[in-house]
Amino acid sequence: MTFETLSSKTLYQGKVFDLHQEQVRMPNGKTARLDIIEHPPSVAMVPLDDEGYIWFIRQYRHAAGVEILELPAGVVESGEAPEACALREIREETGISAAEIQLLGEFYLVPGYSSEYMYVYLVKELQPDPLPGDEDEFITVERISVEAAYQMAEAGEIRDAKSIAALLLAAPYIKLSQK
Repeated sequence: MTFETLSSKTLYQGKVFDLHQEQVRMPNGKTARLDIIEHPPSVAMVPLDDEGYIWFIRQYRHAAGVEILELPAGVVESGEAPEACALREIREETGISAAEIQLLGEFYLVPGYSSEYMYVYLVKELQPDPLPGDEDEFITVERISVEAAYQMAEAGEIRDAKSIAALLLAAPYIKLSQK
């Protein structure tokens, strides 16, 4: 299938993303106007400690209007490798660093209207090593047992899509007790 961009106009340039409006010719010859959020790549981490706990963060998400329990994540800065971003973000958001990092998978978050592409890492061998966090983030760190985390995801208590996807990707690498 061939889609041809006929025109593209920037409607908004923001701190985290830009909004473009594009006129596109579709394979059937008709045209459509599409609104596209241009977003840099991002990362999410599944921090697993030696005691069998996953480190989550809880923070208020203004767009959703609620506090959300989620895995640590962040935006890849210009010129930064995704793995380096993951190691930086885990320190900023949880105050821990990881000696072991493993790429679990990668995916588009909402390809219907956004270019954002996410890399998911399992991080282990954790130790205290904080970096200053972002001034606009108010985060509480929560350690949750592996079993409880997966039960919460299955029960709908974890409502953040990236966290659910990351837990799914991490499952083969994490020992879950068979109850």
